[in-house]
Amino acid sequence: MKLLEGKNAIITGASRGIGTGIARVFAENGANVAFTYSSSEAPALELEKELSGLGVKAKAYKSNAASFEAAEQLVAAVLKDFGGIDILINNAGITKDNLLMRMSEADFDSVIEINLKSVFNMTKAVQRTMLKQRKGSIINMSSVVGVKGNAGQANYAASKAGMIGFTKSVALELGSRNIRCNAIAPGFIETEMTAKLDEKVVQGWREGIPLKRGGSPEDIANACLFFASDLSAYVTGQVLNVDGGMLT
Repeated sequence: MKLLEGKNAIITGASRGIGTGIARVFAENGANVAFTYSSSEAPALELEKELSGLGVKAKAYKSNAASFEAAEQLVAAVLKDFGGIDILINNAGITKDNLLMRMSEADFDSVIEINLKSVFNMTKAVQRTMLKQRKGSIINMSSVVGVKGNAGQANYAASKAGMIGFTKSVALELGSRNIRCNAIAPGFIETEMTAKLDEKVVQGWREGIPLKRGGSPEDIANACLFFASDLSAYVTGQVLNVDGGMLT
């Protein structure tokens, strides 16, 4: 039995990295996958084709997660195409790192809008459907930086910490309707973005992690699988650090 057989999932920001890893693991476990991308159309369409090849329904949608109106339109389109929404993964995110003294207002605002306001937009948009169904799992992609902070990432850390507060509040509000809301805080995850960095720097990061390696998108996807499935039916309002022991 596949853990997500017949369930419908929305994953934001899935055309690369962690989002792509989640989409693959979900499709392999029987979920129909609706996912968004902002600009990377070719990889998104390629992923749509790949997921469809696994025998599930899959569709890519170009959508701006920072727009309240776009989130409403996206959910309406997914409901029309898929007939229901069981799982929401808020994964869309950007970084605009800089020391506070050099950080512009625009760089602060854009990170908050895309990383944090998008979570409000999407959760608000799916809430009515999940309330009607009296079930649902919402998973918010935070970060270890949202738990402990990081120099040069005040905007990013604020957005990811805000996500944790939002997660816990939604869990309290919607728990009585059997709607669960949890957050995942990834540590150092190796993706195509980190592959562009200096190998010596990356190896130094690995050495500082108790498990002596960076995580993979699949490591995060498997944590999402737990929260999305009935294996975590009695778990809500929690933050799971998937960081190789970094915060231990």
